Amino acid sequence: MRSLFFTLLLLLPTVALAVPTAQPAMLPLGTGADANAVGTARMVGAMLEYTRWPTARPVVRLCLAGNARHAGRLADISLSNGAQLQLSSLNGPAAARSEGCDALYIGRLDAAPMQGLIAGTRGQPVLTITEDDPDCRSGAIFCLLYAPQTLSFQLNIDAVSRSAVRIDPRVLRLSKGGY
Repeated sequence: MRSLFFTLLLLLPTVALAVPTAQPAMLPLGTGADANAVGTARMVGAMLEYTRWPTARPVVRLCLAGNARHAGRLADISLSNGAQLQLSSLNGPAAARSEGCDALYIGRLDAAPMQGLIAGTRGQPVLTITEDDPDCRSGAIFCLLYAPQTLSFQLNIDAVSRSAVRIDPRVLRLSKGGY
């Protein structure tokens, strides 16, 4: 019995290495100057589609904060439920608050202001998406991950649990690579 246990312990690292790691679903990006912006608009549109607010939103107010390098085509988003998308920028004194936003898209922003902005959405029905947080440590619900010719995302389950919005559970499978 002891030798069987010892043999299993020796084989454990080999078995762990043999299990393929799941890759998140990746959106292929086209070529051209605004390929990232087009892909970002498609991805953000899908995120908005899979989000449920406590009450129906005839207008989804998407606020932009920071230097959003890939947000140039967000105005092109069309929601299938007929809701209109209204874009606004948070700058000046409003840059530290997300009041009046249903979704918050954060571009490049220093860590402290980003975390403060996201902390202000906790418990509120605000979907948070970051463009420049590849480690997804800011506390946002979604973090966009840019790679050459592809775009994927990471879903922060802890942030979802602290929010008043609900994300369709199928999105978790996509973020973990299960299609």
